Amino acid sequence: MKCFSTIAAAALAIVATLPVQAAVTVYGNSNARGCYEAARDGRSGAGEIRNCAEAIADRTLSARDRVATLVNRGILYVRSGDFENGLADYERALTIDAEEPDAYLNKALALLRRNQSGEGLIPLFDAAIRLGTEEPAVAHYGRGVAHELNGDIVSAYNDIRRASELAPQWEAPAQDLTRFVVREE
Repeated sequence: MKCFSTIAAAALAIVATLPVQAAVTVYGNSNARGCYEAARDGRSGAGEIRNCAEAIADRTLSARDRVATLVNRGILYVRSGDFENGLADYERALTIDAEEPDAYLNKALALLRRNQSGEGLIPLFDAAIRLGTEEPAVAHYGRGVAHELNGDIVSAYNDIRRASELAPQWEAPAQDLTRFVVREE
């Protein structure tokens, strides 16, 4: 049997470094495309958010692109520190399409960052993974942090290790694995 130990306080420090994005590609109108590009590229100013709002208001936008634009605007809101509007956009996206994996992923990441708690987040990360998120490494890493905050160190280690396997170039999971001590018992 393996035993795992780690410094639990480190999990809270990790929360601040979690990515706040799993942008959803949009093929629709130019405002929706601009919203996607802002989410993808890390921009989150008022102009970008306004651009997203204009895309969402466009009645000709397809349902798929509307969901994607809601997720992308949610990313911009959360990135700017407006968790409530970001979470509301993720909820609106899920109301339209309950199978949008990146809405689940971004909602979980936003709640993790806002609350600095893993409580209630595992099902959101599970849904993102099960439904095929575009960012599986981020989903496993976030779920690992949530497990750690919840005191489930074995699951935390396994998820963070999986994130490292999925994205070997990503330094954060590999670095976090060094905090764990695995010993045979």
